[in-house]
Amino acid sequence: MIGCYFRRLGTDGDAELFASTDDTRSNWNFDIQHGSPPLALLTKAIEAKLSDGMRIGRLTLDILGAVPITEMRVQARVDRPGSRIAMLSAEMSALRPDGPPRAVARVTAWALATSDTADAATDRYPPLIEGPTAPLELHWKVARGYVESVEWRPQYDGSDSGRVYWMSPIANLVDDEPTTALERLAMVVDSANGIGAAIDPEKFIYMNTDTTVHLHRAPVGSDFGVRARGSIGPDGIGVTTAELFDRDGFIGTSAQTLLVQRR
Repeated sequence: MIGCYFRRLGTDGDAELFASTDDTRSNWNFDIQHGSPPLALLTKAIEAKLSDGMRIGRLTLDILGAVPITEMRVQARVDRPGSRIAMLSAEMSALRPDGPPRAVARVTAWALATSDTADAATDRYPPLIEGPTAPLELHWKVARGYVESVEWRPQYDGSDSGRVYWMSPIANLVDDEPTTALERLAMVVDSANGIGAAIDPEKFIYMNTDTTVHLHRAPVGSDFGVRARGSIGPDGIGVTTAELFDRDGFIGTSAQTLLVQRR
């Protein structure tokens, strides 16, 4: 591991306080955070409130504003309690010296009760097998910060179905605290937008406002395959969708809404 995204500072009432590190810095703008570290930290806060026998089936990150590299305040809560279906959320606020904390990111999650459905289990796609690593051709391959916290392994087998990357986080999430497989997936899944880029990044900016992940199976391990493809509309709005895999096979999908603007 090369470092961590956040350092725990303590608590303030029911909020947890964290310091953001350089490993969170975005490839788009070095002064703000990439979307994956906030998603992973808020996922961690939600998992801490998850009841036994429940599993998260959907995560949605909404980016409410530029996420600065500063001290963060995180609060999680159960919005809709239930023994079979529950909604939880966590919000990240940036502390400001000249005013109240400003909300910059929010994650909502649906948690569902687990049961034995192994005899009915189906996968939409066959397992994604990692092959030789192709040259890294993403335009932000020389960026610093978050890009250096992930091991990127592009594949040669991209097709009309999308561009394929295998990724492994090589930084911790919070200090040296244990990290779950779901949190490790959250540490890389926001990158689908860059992987599935459908337009020239030298001519356009395409920033995602959100990331939604649906998981029909709990992820395992630290290695995740993403097959992503972007679609750009005629009026400055786009969408990136992706199929998500771990070493055992297909685990779910992700989708992101894009603001597309000419440089």
